[in-house]
Amino acid sequence: MRHGIVLFTSDRGITPSAAARAAEAAGFDSFSVPEHTHIPVRREAVHPGTGDRTLPDDRYSRTLDPWVSLATAATATSRIRLATAVALPVESDPITLAKTIATLDHLSGGRVTLGAGFGWNTDELADHHVPAGKRRSVLREYVEAMRALWTQEEASYAGEFVSFGACWAYPKPVQRHIPLVIGAGGGPRTLAWIAANADGWMTTPTERDVPEKIARLRGEWAAAGRAGSPEVHVLATAKPTAELLASWEDAGVTEAVWGLPDRSPEEVEAFVAGLAGRLGIG
Repeated sequence: MRHGIVLFTSDRGITPSAAARAAEAAGFDSFSVPEHTHIPVRREAVHPGTGDRTLPDDRYSRTLDPWVSLATAATATSRIRLATAVALPVESDPITLAKTIATLDHLSGGRVTLGAGFGWNTDELADHHVPAGKRRSVLREYVEAMRALWTQEEASYAGEFVSFGACWAYPKPVQRHIPLVIGAGGGPRTLAWIAANADGWMTTPTERDVPEKIARLRGEWAAAGRAGSPEVHVLATAKPTAELLASWEDAGVTEAVWGLPDRSPEEVEAFVAGLAGRLGIG
C-alpha cells in the first residue's frame, strides 16, 4: 500500500512546492491538491461533511488553482506523483483543460494522476452552467473528449455537452494513459460509474464500510469486463495505527492519502517527517 499527502491549499501557510518537496524527501508516493474555483455566498447545496449549508473550513473559498499549484510542485520535485484530490473538470473548458494536464504531464516526466469529483457544490457548478442533474454525464464526456485529445493524431469528439471537429493538439502526455480516480461517496451508482469510466475510487473523509464498498467495486469492475483491479485511495482521517493500515491493505486499498495543515513551512515539514516515521516509510 502506497502513502500520499494532500494539502488543502490556501493563500496562507506553506506553498504547494515546499509541501511537495517535503513529502518527496520523506518518502511519500504522491502529492495532491483540491479544486474550487469559487464559493457562491448564497447556496442551496448541502456540504457532505456538515450536513447543511455551512462549510467546515474557510479554505474552500481560498483554494489555489490546482494546476498552477502542481506545476510549481513539479519544478521542486523529481519523483513524487502529482495529483488532484479532487479536481472539478466540468468547471473548465475541456479542450483547454486537456492541454493544461498534458503539458503538466509532459513537463513533469509523466507524473500526473487526475483525481476528479462530480461536484457536491451544485451552486458552484451552476455558475459554470453545468446542470446538477447531468453532472455525471458531463464529466463522462469531458473525460472521453480529453482522452481523445491526448491519444489521437487528429482528435475529434461529438457529444451532448462537448463537441469539436478534427484537430491537432500537442503535447501528448508522456503517460500512455493518465490515471483517473473518482473521489465521491461509494454508493452503487458511483461505483458502477467508476467501473465503466475510471481507473479507481477515492473515498470521502466520512466514508463508512470501506471494505464492503471495495468488494462491490471489484464486482462492478469484473461485470464491466475490466482487467486487473481498480485503484482505491483512502482519504485518511484516523491515526495511522498498525491495525488500521493492515485492515486497509487487506481490504484492497492501494494508497492512503494523509492531510496536511496549511501552517508555516517549519510546522508542516515537521508534521510530514513525523507522519513518515509513524508510517515507517522514507
